[in-house]
Order: sequence, then structure tokens, then C-alpha cells
Amino acid sequence: MSPFEDFSKYGKRIPVRGGVKSRSRHGTAFARSWWGRAFLTAIEQVADAGRLTRGRAYARAGQVVSYHLEPGAVTAEVQGSQPRPFTAALTLRQLRDDRLDEVINLVRATPGMLAQLASGTLPPELSPLLLPGTAAELDFACTCPDSGWPCKHVAAVCYIIAERLDEEPAVMLTLRGLDLDTLIGGVERDGGLTVSDDLYGETTTLPALPAPEFRSAVDDLDPIPLRQALRATAEDERTAEAGLRDLRAIYHTLEQ
Repeated sequence: MSPFEDFSKYGKRIPVRGGVKSRSRHGTAFARSWWGRAFLTAIEQVADAGRLTRGRAYARAGQVVSYHLEPGAVTAEVQGSQPRPFTAALTLRQLRDDRLDEVINLVRATPGMLAQLASGTLPPELSPLLLPGTAAELDFACTCPDSGWPCKHVAAVCYIIAERLDEEPAVMLTLRGLDLDTLIGGVERDGGLTVSDDLYGETTTLPALPAPEFRSAVDDLDPIPLRQALRATAEDERTAEAGLRDLRAIYHTLEQ
């Protein structure tokens, strides 16, 4: 889409009562913390400046109705110019294998860093491993007609999350798919390597197979088509949201 797209043809945004409103009221400054500012810098390097400006206006106006944060993703309802909110999603590539090992090894090798993590503080030394360094580590999606990457609705969510990082820096771990308890457990385990004389494992006792972890089918579904399907059969947004809660409750019952 051209940067000179005429957005006035979509109409004015519909005001929201009770939305998630940013603390920032003017200018380009949003986040106050080191992590919040660094996160926005990573986003701004790949985003269109015009859509970011509109995204800031949306965040300040409280157009983000609600958002849900989960490992590797943020899904939000953002009110635009149409009667029903758009579903906007920000996803970050979850850390796996070598990158995760780098995080664990750095925390293990740095005195005091584990205590900082346990207290909810995220040391800046972890930034090269946690912050997205390239566009390939980010993805944006929205149900609105704007093909911008990201559109102003997703941009508004990014600014809200940056302010969330001011209060809870450990949210960056969640955005990268890391669980704090699992990370601390990995750091506390003995990281030393030993060389075995049994090169082919003929006398090695294999560990028991891990028990499969139950994961609700709702959590595995793409949140955007799911919400679209619920809206198509619901009378209003409140009914659709209640349907999503009912689905989660049913699968939770099956887990018992």
C-alpha cells in the first residue's frame, strides 16, 4: 500500500469507553524504561512512520479495547472506524535451541543476574538475545482493510505493550516464549559437560520418556479466524467474548 493512502475514506474512529489508554499524552515519547524504549526502537526500525503516528494517536485515545499476552504473541481488540473492533496481533519468534542456550549460559555466567530475574528485573545485558534484531523475527496481522505492516491498530498495541514493559520488564521473556521459572531452572542446573568412555551409549541408561503436556485446543487455534467465527454467530461483541470464555472453560474441564 502506498504511504500516501487516503485513510479518510474509512471514516473516523469510533470512541471507546473503558479502553486501555496509554500514559503518554503527547509527542513521540512513550515508554520510560530502558526495555520499553528499546522494544519500540526495534519496532520503529521496520514500521512505516505514518502508521506509527496514527498508532500513537489510537493508543492515547484508548482505542485498544483489550489485549491478551501469551508466549510469543499479543492479540488485541482495537476499535477503528467500523462498528466492531478489529483483531490485531503482534508475534515475535520464540527462542529455541542455540539462542535459548545462549540466554541460559549468559545468566549462569553473570554474577547477580539470576537474582535480578527472580526479582522481576530484566538486565540490559540480555537485550541482544531478547530484542528482535531483524524484521524476520517480527510479524503483524490485523483484520482491518489496511495492508500496512504494521497497520495503525497493531502499532497502537505495540505502544501499549512498550508501556507495559515499564512496569513488568519480564514481559519481554513472555514475548520471546520464555517462562521465568523454566529459565531459572535451566540456569540452576549444572551446565558442566563430561566426556564418557561409552561413545556409543551401549551401557547408558536412558531417561524415562517425558509425559506429554496437555495444551488446550483453543490455545492452538489462530486467534484471528477464531474470533471472526465467533463474531459471525454472535449477536454482539459481548456475546462473542462470552463464547470464547465458554470454549476455554470446556477445554479446561476436559483437562481435569
